[in-house]
Amino acid sequence: MHVNRLAHEKSPYLLQHVHNPVDWYPWGEEAFEKARREDKPIFLSAGYSTCHWCHVMERESFEDAQLAELLNRHFVPVKLDREERPDVDRIYMLFVQATTGSGGWPMSVWLTPDLKPFFGGTYFPPDNRYGRPGFRHILERIAEAWTHERDRLVRSGQEILGELERHTAIASNSTHLDQFVLETGFFQFRRSFDPKYGGFGGAPKFPRPSAYSFLLREYARTGNREALEMVLQTLRAMARGGMNDQLGGGFHRYSVDERWFVPHFEKMLYDQAQLAVSYLEAFQITGEESYAAVARSVLDYVLRDMTHPEGGFYSAEDADSVIDAAEPDVKREGAFYLWTRTEIESQLVRPAAEWLCHYYGVGDGGNVREDPHGEFAGKNILYEAHIVEETAAWFGVSPGEVREALAAARQTLLAFRSGRPRPHLDDKILTGWNGLMITAFALATQVLGDPRYLEAARRSANFMLATMYNPETRMLLRRYRDGAAAIPGFLDDYAFFTQALLDLYEADFDVRWLEAALRLMTKTTELFADQKDGGFFSTAEGDASLVLRLKDDYDGAEPSGNSVVAMNLLRLAQMTGNEEFHRAAERTLGVFASHLKTAPTALPQMLVSLGFALSKSKQIILAGERDAPDTHALLRVVRRRFLPNKIVLLADSGVSRFLPVVNSMTPISGRAAAYVCEDYTCKLPVTSEDELAALLE
Repeated sequence: MHVNRLAHEKSPYLLQHVHNPVDWYPWGEEAFEKARREDKPIFLSAGYSTCHWCHVMERESFEDAQLAELLNRHFVPVKLDREERPDVDRIYMLFVQATTGSGGWPMSVWLTPDLKPFFGGTYFPPDNRYGRPGFRHILERIAEAWTHERDRLVRSGQEILGELERHTAIASNSTHLDQFVLETGFFQFRRSFDPKYGGFGGAPKFPRPSAYSFLLREYARTGNREALEMVLQTLRAMARGGMNDQLGGGFHRYSVDERWFVPHFEKMLYDQAQLAVSYLEAFQITGEESYAAVARSVLDYVLRDMTHPEGGFYSAEDADSVIDAAEPDVKREGAFYLWTRTEIESQLVRPAAEWLCHYYGVGDGGNVREDPHGEFAGKNILYEAHIVEETAAWFGVSPGEVREALAAARQTLLAFRSGRPRPHLDDKILTGWNGLMITAFALATQVLGDPRYLEAARRSANFMLATMYNPETRMLLRRYRDGAAAIPGFLDDYAFFTQALLDLYEADFDVRWLEAALRLMTKTTELFADQKDGGFFSTAEGDASLVLRLKDDYDGAEPSGNSVVAMNLLRLAQMTGNEEFHRAAERTLGVFASHLKTAPTALPQMLVSLGFALSKSKQIILAGERDAPDTHALLRVVRRRFLPNKIVLLADSGVSRFLPVVNSMTPISGRAAAYVCEDYTCKLPVTSEDELAALLE
């Protein structure tokens, strides 16, 4: 069996292509040198291991011996894992979007030997079809053009790259930022809100937790019920739909329809992390147990199926899975999650089977109508078609009976499903995504009080500091897999992990998390800050293979590094009293001021940071023993409330090194006391839960 150079890589995505007849190179100098030496263009193919259409293009084109021969003869083929190297992917995706009007993965880009892009796209079928040019035809045309029209290609690539450089240049400006920017953001989200099904825009529908984060904070700031209801309706609809794995917990990547019913079945760690936070915050605001239950199901899924034995969190589970263990090469989207009614009835006794089928909308011939590729014929996606009370009324029984039977039935079906061939697990551990997940577990332990979640957050943080952090250089690595950590960290890694450490400090008040966050913030500034024009670059200086150095400000599936760094700076200013952090945050917000004013819905997490900067932030400082019951009683008063613009500190010797003012904050008459302050102007300390509740109201 053919084995190419990717056999030496750790990336699960690259290893999926190790037996292709294509002579793949990983992104690096060996490939670049070959392109220069042989005067060939580079074919760059970027994707990730759980990408459905990446698998399709591999089967159709990269496993085809004739197409591979064409690629190998005329090009230097390079494979890139976009999750390992988002810096490279982002540059060439900008090119693809600028030249084609859209983007996605697999990304296919042709480069000159000096890495300038001159042609690109996404998925190409092997031959002309679906209204798309065939991959074979494109390879032949580009090879011919490289021979006969090279000057035109090179000139075109240089011109487009120059335009991208000008378009993406972001520098400080004097635009004033005020609460009107926040109001504009709300009204723009309001215009795109779907009042029937929740969410924003039409199909396909993606969850966007940074938007929920902003809108919940607008509700807290203004009392605007409409901002709250947009989020709650969206969260309820997602939880009821096929987007939510009704048996095993966790959310799929997106819904192909507008009503959150038919998902694209891959599960990404960053979605689990951010959506868990959204549901936890909804629970804090409403007190409704249904939101807490969804958060628990997400977190428990991650603990069960996405956690490394030493504590880190894996990246993703695939959308495709094997239909029959006897045919391991035949996979289908969602096969692991789909059911026939016969399967369900074979596992459950009556009347539980009938109740469950009614509750989850299971039909005799399947329940999926939106099925353009015929993958779900005769199958059912479980979704909450009826609530418990409706199901009970339909069958003339009590809601309690139905609720108890459904809980048992779910466990039975989950156990049966676990015997099916599982989707592929992308078991690489990414620093940034682990940071997001630590934040979720840290918040969960505060809101839900479950010690398992605090233990999960601590174990992951310890794992990351032990394997991904160099205490001498104070630098982070991005990826760990199979015993090896590699790839210098990017801004997102530093930003998300610093945020996680601050959240973990507020969960257990272990000052070493705060100390580590301070060290990382200093390193972030050293590596990524634009000292001339402000803001932070996504990459450190010095990588000659990057033809652009970008400042990312789009809060999409993940928040941008700049948005999170701005908030980290604001929180650290409050936690340490260091005004330089606050000035750096204001400079960062100023860099993106024009974007915030003209397109606030593109930067909802930056709006969150702006809201914090404009608010009178509360410092809640507890004076008492860390593990004492009276300290925890006061903490519970704080934690059951949604107080987004606050920081919480424990007045101990660790914190006093950064914030000497806490030395004067002591227990009162031997009882733990809470000091509630704004800009370190503090109200009289209180020792009772009722008194603290009154201050926080």
